Amino acid sequence: MGAEAVVALTDSRLAANQVNGDFEVKDKRMEKYVKAVQRLVERFREFTIKQIPKGENRRADALSKLASMCFDHISRKVLVEMLKERSIDERRVNSLAPARRTWMTPLVEYLQHATLPDGDEEARKVRFKVSSYAIIDGTLYRKGFMSPWLKCVEEARGKEAL
Repeated sequence: MGAEAVVALTDSRLAANQVNGDFEVKDKRMEKYVKAVQRLVERFREFTIKQIPKGENRRADALSKLASMCFDHISRKVLVEMLKERSIDERRVNSLAPARRTWMTPLVEYLQHATLPDGDEEARKVRFKVSSYAIIDGTLYRKGFMSPWLKCVEEARGKEAL
């Protein structure tokens, strides 16, 4: 999304102080959550988490009441998703196919590692094109001045999208 500064509000004094590092994290499960938050926080130039008294946080109260209710009687207008797994549980994923070189590879290598391809002509092309591209969260986008940024995909995924 491109946010640079984030202010997070919580009614949990414990959670806010654990993320800030003021309180020690003793529970193993909570430690995973705090580490996940700290990894996300690194993406922002500025991050602040504040504790708000429960009485002053009506939105959080409404959400907590909704989360603790039995969902059998709720009308079809309210969409509720029950998570079967914790969001901090890590899964191993094995890559079955090695990454192929595509038209995007030289641009990505230059943007991430400042590596130019061999050959003067190919390097000149990359230097010329790279100003029109950006990488956000590991995904290559073509910048547009008067149009939205376009997500770059491999040929097979492009055909699939069409």
